[in-house]
Amino acid sequence: MTQSNHHLTPDLASRFAKLVLGHLTQEYPNKLTHSLDSAADVQSPRALYPIFYGSYDWHSCVHGYWLLTRLLTRYPNLPEAPTIRAVFNRQLTEANVKGELAYLAVPSRAGFERPYGWGWLLALQTALEQNVTTESQRWAKILSPLADAFVARFIDFLPKATYPVRVGTHFNTAFAMTLGLKYARAARNTKLETQICETAWRWHANDVNCQAWEPSGDEFLSPALMEAELMRQVLSDAEFQIWFSAFLPNLVQRQPATLFLPATVTDRSDGKIAHLDGLNFSRAWCQRSIARALPRDDPRSALLFASADLHYESAIAHVSGDYMGEHWLGTFALLALEA
Repeated sequence: MTQSNHHLTPDLASRFAKLVLGHLTQEYPNKLTHSLDSAADVQSPRALYPIFYGSYDWHSCVHGYWLLTRLLTRYPNLPEAPTIRAVFNRQLTEANVKGELAYLAVPSRAGFERPYGWGWLLALQTALEQNVTTESQRWAKILSPLADAFVARFIDFLPKATYPVRVGTHFNTAFAMTLGLKYARAARNTKLETQICETAWRWHANDVNCQAWEPSGDEFLSPALMEAELMRQVLSDAEFQIWFSAFLPNLVQRQPATLFLPATVTDRSDGKIAHLDGLNFSRAWCQRSIARALPRDDPRSALLFASADLHYESAIAHVSGDYMGEHWLGTFALLALEA
């Protein structure tokens, strides 16, 4: 089995930290996902979301905090660490969490950020709780009511969701459930874990011979590989190998071929087209994770590791350069590196 040579180094961590700090509390430009019940609801992003008003949109701001938390965990003495801690201390307050909860409490906003932002908020909570420093534990305690709110939304939503959403954008259910499952297990929330595992089985247990009709023009997730990554976490190793062999039965022949070919990005100033750099990172993430779940002598493992390197290398030079990508791509680069 061939492992990747790509790793998170202190220099790269510092580069990512600088990038995120440059936009985490930058209010504009901003793309609001906002339900208005009256003229009084016409407010600025900062007024609506006291914590997560930066980074162009709510969910990108959330996973910007996740990225910085992971960097602090890996490299607590980064040159940017004091600035990161100052931003967290200023933003992660009980008053600001109450403001975020007040926004969610409006009935017309029950579907706000479903499911992508739900998954990312739980991922942030997981990252804070897994950092054992006193300061991170304090931030986790402050943020926990917001995490509880999204846990409740997952538990309410999944039983009535008859079908999965398989697109490669924010509506992809496998991605959000993958992040939610990691939170559930770390927090020992058996109700959420059971709900996610049962839903994943209900939706995907009988999925076979995936054709992988991807990429679409604005995807940043692979519908095929994201589903496989979810099932890798839901199933035991033995169960997953059986399921995966039926799901992508011709992988050893490098089929579907699209999964081995990085997406082409023609205009990184176009926010939708720029999503495709994220697709290349997220494929690298899933391919590495799946490769490690296969037997060491399985030829598919080497193929997936090689493809992951190819996808990662196609995107890493473009993490910065245009705001349409740089407000979020560092997060997906780190997902690939930590796989």
